Amino acid sequence: MKQKIFKDKYHIFEIVFKKDEIVANTVDGILAILKEKIDAHDVITYIATFDQYAQTKKLNGPIREDIKDAKNIIFCFGKEIPAPEVIAVRPRSIGIAELEHSIVVNFLEAPNEQANVVMENMIKSLKK
Repeated sequence: MKQKIFKDKYHIFEIVFKKDEIVANTVDGILAILKEKIDAHDVITYIATFDQYAQTKKLNGPIREDIKDAKNIIFCFGKEIPAPEVIAVRPRSIGIAELEHSIVVNFLEAPNEQANVVMENMIKSLKK
Protein backbone atom coordinates (compact mmCIF):
# COMPACT_ATOMS: atom_id res chain seq x y z
CA MET A 1 0.00 0.00 0.00
CA LYS A 2 1.35 3.40 -0.96
CA GLN A 3 0.78 6.73 0.66
CA LYS A 4 0.61 9.58 -1.81
CA ILE A 5 -0.63 13.11 -2.20
CA PHE A 6 -3.40 13.70 -4.72
CA LYS A 7 -3.72 17.20 -6.25
CA ASP A 8 -0.95 18.48 -3.96
CA LYS A 9 -3.09 18.39 -0.81
CA TYR A 10 -5.11 15.19 -0.28
CA HIS A 11 -3.22 12.45 1.54
CA ILE A 12 -4.45 9.09 0.32
CA PHE A 13 -3.54 5.45 0.78
CA GLU A 14 -3.73 3.35 -2.38
CA ILE A 15 -3.00 -0.13 -3.61
CA VAL A 16 -3.23 -1.49 -7.13
CA PHE A 17 -3.99 -5.21 -7.39
CA LYS A 18 -3.61 -7.23 -10.56
CA LYS A 19 -6.92 -9.00 -11.16
CA ASP A 20 -5.34 -12.42 -10.70
CA GLU A 21 -3.89 -11.58 -7.26
CA ILE A 22 -7.11 -10.45 -5.55
CA VAL A 23 -9.94 -12.50 -4.04
CA ALA A 24 -12.57 -10.86 -6.28
CA ASN A 25 -11.83 -9.18 -9.60
CA THR A 26 -14.82 -6.84 -9.94
CA VAL A 27 -15.84 -3.72 -8.06
CA ASP A 28 -19.06 -5.37 -6.85
CA GLY A 29 -17.14 -8.42 -5.64
CA ILE A 30 -14.73 -6.26 -3.66
CA LEU A 31 -17.62 -4.19 -2.27
CA ALA A 32 -19.36 -7.33 -1.01
CA ILE A 33 -16.22 -8.47 0.81
CA LEU A 34 -15.59 -5.03 2.34
CA LYS A 35 -19.24 -4.76 3.44
CA GLU A 36 -18.93 -8.10 5.27
CA LYS A 37 -15.82 -6.81 7.06
CA ILE A 38 -17.56 -3.54 7.96
CA ASP A 39 -20.68 -5.33 9.23
CA ALA A 40 -18.53 -7.66 11.34
CA HIS A 41 -16.57 -4.81 12.96
CA ASP A 42 -17.77 -3.78 16.43
CA VAL A 43 -17.38 -0.02 15.84
CA ILE A 44 -17.84 0.63 12.12
CA THR A 45 -21.32 1.40 10.77
CA TYR A 46 -22.10 0.84 7.07
CA ILE A 47 -23.87 3.82 5.50
CA ALA A 48 -24.15 3.33 1.74
CA THR A 49 -22.57 2.38 -1.53
CA PHE A 50 -22.17 5.13 -4.12
CA ASP A 51 -21.85 4.36 -7.82
CA GLN A 52 -19.41 7.06 -8.97
CA TYR A 53 -19.18 5.56 -12.46
CA ALA A 54 -22.96 5.65 -13.06
CA GLN A 55 -23.22 9.19 -11.65
CA THR A 56 -20.43 10.50 -13.89
CA LYS A 57 -21.89 8.73 -16.92
CA LYS A 58 -25.35 10.21 -16.16
CA LEU A 59 -23.81 13.68 -16.13
CA ASN A 60 -21.92 12.95 -19.38
CA GLY A 61 -18.71 13.67 -17.49
CA PRO A 62 -15.34 12.46 -18.69
CA ILE A 63 -14.24 8.99 -17.60
CA ARG A 64 -10.72 7.82 -18.32
CA GLU A 65 -10.93 5.22 -21.07
CA ASP A 66 -9.46 2.31 -19.09
CA ILE A 67 -11.80 2.74 -16.09
CA LYS A 68 -14.55 0.10 -16.33
CA ASP A 69 -16.32 0.71 -13.00
CA ALA A 70 -15.89 2.91 -9.91
CA LYS A 71 -17.77 2.86 -6.60
CA ASN A 72 -17.33 3.94 -3.00
CA ILE A 73 -18.34 2.12 0.15
CA ILE A 74 -19.23 4.68 2.82
CA PHE A 75 -19.09 3.99 6.56
CA CYS A 76 -18.32 5.62 9.90
CA PHE A 77 -15.96 4.81 12.76
CA GLY A 78 -17.49 7.50 14.98
CA LYS A 79 -17.90 6.41 18.57
CA GLU A 80 -17.40 9.83 20.13
CA ILE A 81 -17.80 13.51 19.27
CA PRO A 82 -14.94 15.24 21.08
CA ALA A 83 -15.39 18.49 19.12
CA PRO A 84 -17.65 19.88 16.38
CA GLU A 85 -14.75 19.75 13.90
CA VAL A 86 -14.74 15.94 13.91
CA ILE A 87 -18.02 16.00 11.99
CA ALA A 88 -16.21 17.57 9.02
CA VAL A 89 -13.95 14.53 8.60
CA ARG A 90 -16.66 11.89 8.87
CA PRO A 91 -17.85 9.59 7.39
CA ARG A 92 -15.08 7.55 5.75
CA SER A 93 -15.05 6.01 2.29
CA ILE A 94 -13.04 3.41 0.41
CA GLY A 95 -12.96 3.82 -3.36
CA ILE A 96 -12.72 0.87 -5.73
CA ALA A 97 -11.99 1.29 -9.44
CA GLU A 98 -11.84 -1.50 -11.99
CA LEU A 99 -9.39 -1.05 -14.83
CA GLU A 100 -8.73 -3.41 -17.71
CA HIS A 101 -6.23 -5.60 -15.84
CA SER A 102 -6.28 -4.27 -12.28
CA ILE A 103 -8.34 -3.09 -9.33
CA VAL A 104 -7.38 0.16 -7.59
CA VAL A 105 -8.48 0.53 -3.96
CA ASN A 106 -7.91 3.77 -2.07
CA PHE A 107 -9.03 6.00 0.79
CA LEU A 108 -8.43 9.48 2.14
CA GLU A 109 -6.23 9.53 5.24
CA ALA A 110 -8.31 9.73 8.41
CA PRO A 111 -7.35 11.94 11.37
CA ASN A 112 -7.54 8.83 13.57
CA GLU A 113 -4.49 6.63 13.01
CA GLN A 114 -6.31 3.51 14.20
CA ALA A 115 -8.99 4.05 11.52
CA ASN A 116 -6.25 4.18 8.89
CA VAL A 117 -4.79 0.92 10.19
CA VAL A 118 -8.18 -0.82 10.13
CA MET A 119 -8.92 0.36 6.56
CA GLU A 120 -5.46 -0.59 5.38
CA ASN A 121 -5.78 -4.08 6.91
CA MET A 122 -9.22 -4.59 5.35
CA ILE A 123 -7.82 -3.71 1.94
CA LYS A 124 -4.64 -5.77 2.29
CA SER A 125 -6.76 -8.80 3.22
CA LEU A 126 -8.22 -8.73 -0.32
CA LYS A 127 -5.00 -10.18 -1.71
CA LYS A 128 -5.08 -13.92 -2.40
